[in-house]
Amino acid sequence: MSIRQLLIKYREIIAYGFFGVCTVIVNTLIYYILAHSMSDMLANTIAFFLAVQFAYMTNTKFVFQQTYTKENFLKFWSMRIGTLLIDNGGMWLLLLLSCNNLIAKCVVNVIVIIVNYICSKFIVFCKK
Repeated sequence: MSIRQLLIKYREIIAYGFFGVCTVIVNTLIYYILAHSMSDMLANTIAFFLAVQFAYMTNTKFVFQQTYTKENFLKFWSMRIGTLLIDNGGMWLLLLLSCNNLIAKCVVNVIVIIVNYICSKFIVFCKK
């Protein structure tokens, strides 16, 4: 199988990975900027909401190649608010264990990305 065929076959996963990394960067940079002027948990929550909006826009258009709909928007946001519990819970636990806040943020992001892909693929953007 050629590289081109592999890229075509795994386009969705590659695109999700690329935009997932972009979303992590958006999330982490916003968190880092805000954490200097407010609590870690508030900075994490604000960064999460801004990163989710970025993720919705890129996942809809570039990853799953669908049009923006109210139904997908509501499903996406509902699912992501659910993963906010994982995000904040993981941050809280790792900070409680005296983990560096940026390391904690990165570890939690890996877990959240995996859960989000599974939910996006099979719940939000599933082909009917």
